[in-house]
Amino acid sequence: MKWWLIDCKNPSYYDTYWLENVALNHWKYTEEFTNKDNTEGRYDPDREPPTATFTEDSIQVHHKQINQVPRLGAEEEIHLAHQIDELLALEKIYEKLEEKLKRSPNETEWATAVKMSRWELRDRLGKGRRAKNKMVTANLRLVTSIAKRYQNRGLDFQDLIQEGSIGLIRATEKFDHTKGYKFSTYGIWWIRQAITRAICDYSRTIRLPVYLYETVSQIKKIVKQMSMEGSPLIAEEVATRMEMTTEKLRFIVECAQETLSLDHPIGKGENLIYREAIEFDGETPAKYVFENCLKKDVETVLKTLTERERNVLQMRFGLDDGQEKTLKEIGNTFNLTRERIRQIEAKALKKLEDPKRHRILREYIRN
Repeated sequence: MKWWLIDCKNPSYYDTYWLENVALNHWKYTEEFTNKDNTEGRYDPDREPPTATFTEDSIQVHHKQINQVPRLGAEEEIHLAHQIDELLALEKIYEKLEEKLKRSPNETEWATAVKMSRWELRDRLGKGRRAKNKMVTANLRLVTSIAKRYQNRGLDFQDLIQEGSIGLIRATEKFDHTKGYKFSTYGIWWIRQAITRAICDYSRTIRLPVYLYETVSQIKKIVKQMSMEGSPLIAEEVATRMEMTTEKLRFIVECAQETLSLDHPIGKGENLIYREAIEFDGETPAKYVFENCLKKDVETVLKTLTERERNVLQMRFGLDDGQEKTLKEIGNTFNLTRERIRQIEAKALKKLEDPKRHRILREYIRN
């Protein structure tokens, strides 16, 4: 791989490990940074990088790169696992030292804690990191093969590869070579676990709990099996095979329904979206805000009146419960005559004609 073929904005895992190994002086990178004249490649701002044309997409390039990495033998896996264990042990001591000192320890303090010289510590760390990179890189083909089985479940294939690679890295840290089995046997479980957990977390707009997602997957398998057998797809039969009640089955199926964006286009090549096709009789947000602001401002204006005048107007025009009352009904409430209530109403309305009182309500009249 040449340095100019690396996509630095979105590097693949293979590119990342290649660069890390270069940083650790594991490969003779001076051979990679040479031009056609066999002169050592130094940074030259006037030099144009060679052009490369690709007819394959990034996934195909990724597959081709990881397939070029040789597989590991059993003895080599054990040797790399030993070095990784040493790396993890050193990192664990570093974490304990950091917790004890309440700060990040320097290299001398770290070396003293592990009873090594600084150069020996650097050598052990370098070997451990290179071993970890080599173990991961050599097994990336496992990630691809497992990720293919989980396509079309809500995540892009690139995302599945990324999550599976995270699981693979975790597997290298947890692998116990003393048990006697191959790393691939152990790593497959971690890769599958990372991919399925990512599908549960990110494939849906509304996340389902892991146990519920697994139940939905089991229901789909039973439905598929019943279709292959030619059995009628009856909810009661599916519930019986799932060993649950029909009500619980319906509840799980209802929870598993996919959400659809109102901005999703209807059909192909159509400019119409679902939001425009759905009839809406409810209150719009703008109308809700307008009516709430109007209500608050009316209450502010009414507070400039006396309590009796305010209560009479509220009952007369139904400002509280929306029910307008007659003068007689209001009089019965206050134990006053109908005429007296009319006089109170007239006096209150006369006060509200004052521009200083109703100034804040003018904008509503204009709108």
